[in-house]
Amino acid sequence: MQEGSSQRIERARGYHPWPFFYDMKIILIGADGQLGSDLMKILPPSGLTPLIYPDFDVTKPDVVRNTLLRLRPEVVINTSAFNRVDDCEADPWPSFQVNALAVRDLALVCRELGAVLVHFSTDYVFDGAGDKPYAEEDPPNPLNTYALSKLAGEYFLKNLWPGHFLIRTCGLYGEAGSREKGTNFVESMIALEKKGIIPRVVSDQRVTPTATAELAPRVWTLVQTGRYGLYHMTNEGECSWFEFAGAIFELLGRPARLVPVSSDAYGAAAKRPPYSVLENRRYKALGLPPFSHWKDALRAYLGQKGHLGTGT
Repeated sequence: MQEGSSQRIERARGYHPWPFFYDMKIILIGADGQLGSDLMKILPPSGLTPLIYPDFDVTKPDVVRNTLLRLRPEVVINTSAFNRVDDCEADPWPSFQVNALAVRDLALVCRELGAVLVHFSTDYVFDGAGDKPYAEEDPPNPLNTYALSKLAGEYFLKNLWPGHFLIRTCGLYGEAGSREKGTNFVESMIALEKKGIIPRVVSDQRVTPTATAELAPRVWTLVQTGRYGLYHMTNEGECSWFEFAGAIFELLGRPARLVPVSSDAYGAAAKRPPYSVLENRRYKALGLPPFSHWKDALRAYLGQKGHLGTGT
């Protein structure tokens, strides 16, 4: 079944569920990354085109435009991000190229094509001054350059093309690891422990670690509803990074040799919000499959990666 771009543009102006997703042309940007790898496992393979850096560079507007116009997708899922948070303080330009200007360029081409654009943002857009989970309508107030660049991308998307899903999430970890960082928090903790290094872990930042294995299928379920807009999507519950690290070793059945430190003592270049837990309010209102508690998701991840012993 085919649908013209003008019909898709009309669809983007309100609630119009897509009835034929399995016949659609889908582009997945960053298909080899942490979230992209898990999306590859669940997206319908018919019509799916994975795009990978450096063959497809979102910071090159001509490449973005020419590629999308040639492939003429009906759904574009953008998982690309510059997320080396501390590096952004010394050199803001790469983060704004990837996290803001590239989103602008994608939104403009998707508007021209009438294609749905799915994009991901961060809990760091909030300042963490409160002590209750942030809902979608709460005002952002970024504390660092990375968060500012992600928020700029949000504003470009919201103002340029209504046919979008903007998804804020938190503390991602996945089997593939972050392409930017080469690993994830869980694997970093395990690797340090194997080397006999006692990690210093921040104890005064509360977050919700989120498994990409859970996020990916729920994102695709959400997209199929046609309910465009901003959504918070994380695992349930909350913890500090220190508590998260402790849970890793608790589930592994090994004593946690960790040193809790304050954010100030840790001395990261970029300031992080002390509380950036998100409430999945709009997602839950749709009655879609719920997320599990972060500790249950962590247990499943450790099992999938082969870290848990037989029968654990």
